[in-house]
Amino acid sequence: METAIEVSDLHKSYGSIKAVNGISLTVSRGEVLGLLGANGAGKSTTIECILGIRHPDRGKISILNMDPYKERKKIFEKVGVQFQEISYQDKIKVSELCQVTSSFYKNPAEYAELLNQFGLNDKQHSYVAELSGGQKQRLFIVLSLIPKPDVVFLDELTTGLDPKARRMVWKSLTDLKKKGLTILLTSHFCDEVEVLCDRIMILKKGAVTFYGTVSEAISKSPFNQFENAYLWYADEEEENEDL
Repeated sequence: METAIEVSDLHKSYGSIKAVNGISLTVSRGEVLGLLGANGAGKSTTIECILGIRHPDRGKISILNMDPYKERKKIFEKVGVQFQEISYQDKIKVSELCQVTSSFYKNPAEYAELLNQFGLNDKQHSYVAELSGGQKQRLFIVLSLIPKPDVVFLDELTTGLDPKARRMVWKSLTDLKKKGLTILLTSHFCDEVEVLCDRIMILKKGAVTFYGTVSEAISKSPFNQFENAYLWYADEEEENEDL
């Protein structure tokens, strides 16, 4: 199976703090990988290094067989990104933001179709600042899909969504996965991980504590439920800010 993302022996430190310590992973085309861990585990730094936002101290990274530092323009056309913490000017409407985003790409998706798919069709003429937290979260997912990406990075994609909206997002992403979309996501919702992820990687203090399927994570732990197994691997008692 063709590889979409490949990371080998990734290291990144901030002073004496090892944010990422020897991470290696591969994500095949059409696969969903969940990058999991407590706050401070190194998830954000790993993703930022993969995207070329941060330079690692050591390691090799490839997205769609391209170097994220040397071929950023080509990767930009093929990769979508949704970050949890993002803000836009108050006086911009949903449709205007989608139009501006579409203008960055040579062959963008029809944003009206995406808004309808994610239950935001009636919000096209609303100001982004007026949307609820859950509506903004869905809008950010829409924006990440406008470039018609081959790979998309989703950060806590259903935070703030009600159960119905969460399931709608799950279905939409599952349908996109069937069409070949590769997804790397972070999530603190174990039910979401079980539904969406083909494989997971659990980090603790920048190092990998588990890499495999959800069922393998359960079978290699002392527990028979994924939530308990995850907490065992991740040691969620830590309360540091995510690096």
